[in-house]
Amino acid sequence: MTRFLYTLAIFALLPWAMLHLLWRARRQPEYLQHWGERFGFYGDLTAAAVPHAGHFIPATGHSVPPTPTFKTFWIHAVSVGETRAAQPLIAALRERFPACRILLTHMTPTGRAASVALFGDSVERVYLPYDTPGAMRRFLRHFRPTLGLIMETELWPNLIDACHAQGLPLLLVNARLSEKSARRYARFPRLARQALEQLSAISAIGEDDALRLRALGAAAVTVTGNMKFDMTPPAEQLEIGAMLRGRIGTRPVFLCASTREGEEALILDAWQAKVGAGDTAQCATLLVIVPRHPQRFDAVAQHVRQCGLKMQRRSDDAPVAADTQVWLGDSMGEMFAYYAAADVAFVGGSLLDFGCQNLIEPCAVGVPVLIGPSTFNFAEAARAALAAGAARQIGNAAGLVEQAQTIMADEACKQAMGDAGRAFAARHRGATRRTMALIPPREGEEEGRAFS
Repeated sequence: MTRFLYTLAIFALLPWAMLHLLWRARRQPEYLQHWGERFGFYGDLTAAAVPHAGHFIPATGHSVPPTPTFKTFWIHAVSVGETRAAQPLIAALRERFPACRILLTHMTPTGRAASVALFGDSVERVYLPYDTPGAMRRFLRHFRPTLGLIMETELWPNLIDACHAQGLPLLLVNARLSEKSARRYARFPRLARQALEQLSAISAIGEDDALRLRALGAAAVTVTGNMKFDMTPPAEQLEIGAMLRGRIGTRPVFLCASTREGEEALILDAWQAKVGAGDTAQCATLLVIVPRHPQRFDAVAQHVRQCGLKMQRRSDDAPVAADTQVWLGDSMGEMFAYYAAADVAFVGGSLLDFGCQNLIEPCAVGVPVLIGPSTFNFAEAARAALAAGAARQIGNAAGLVEQAQTIMADEACKQAMGDAGRAFAARHRGATRRTMALIPPREGEEEGRAFS
């Protein structure tokens, strides 16, 4: 009865969901694309990536479900962060199952675009439908996955029930559950418990996440660590970072990465106050801002101009002039490169109450990290990074700007924090291996290797 009421609520909200897509499309037209997929209709897909003889080739379009002559591993990665976190998992699956087919599902255009940038034609990507029973059955019938892996915390009761009814193993991996999210799920205890009990296994990032999941009714929970530690900086991204640094020159570089709405205004106000006071170190420093969401690039650029600061954009693909004060990172898929070009990095989503973005990446590159007070999305990693001396926490934008200048002025401190960051990132690797141990050998696994 609880899931029936949930399903009625989903159907009632579908008109609002359509209006929401139209609203988001004002800034990001990609929300108007692939609407059929959001209801479980995939008959017009083209260029689906399928394996053949141990490597991947683009397939022609198909209007019927593909024949399951090889294993299909389905990974649900809602948006950019989950998609990037799936990189080591996908690599491990391909190593263990060389002939496998990888299907990635997303909910946002930015997640889909990140998948294209990271994996190209080597995976198939679609939107996961809204959580209605019929749409989920159509999705499973079309792609016929042999294993499902949901990244982080996406509990869709009808999807989980459909997988359970078909005997499809479904794992929740790299699972994190903040206190706020746990309270939200706890409002519907029977629904949450049933969904968690129907999962084949759960790999949790940390002990706190595991405790909250168990309190909601999860049984098969294993603490495996965070797979984002297993994401090593790609060599090509480090090369781009060196190129960007060459375009900047010898000026100190303060990077504000993955900033969320409202944070840029606070940072720019604090920055302007120091520049206006004639602070020579501040005037010499280049402020680099990389907004989290690409649809906000133009709005942030407009705000910088309104502040009267001279700005250039990464998309101009030009050297940074000596009198440029703000460089807007308006490109996709280059975050590691921005970190590699920076002297100090602030990780956005932490100055305001968004829970913090991924602070593991700058640590892995060896750049000193600054974070704000809000870290619930990366609570364990933030605590460990602070304890290791790889990061420092500030309370407001003025403190952020002041602390950045303090670190950049002290070469020994900057080096020590960078070294601590690399050691911290290396020390916590291995979550992907531990997660893969939860995937039992499947019937025909060895036969699957014959395709390679």
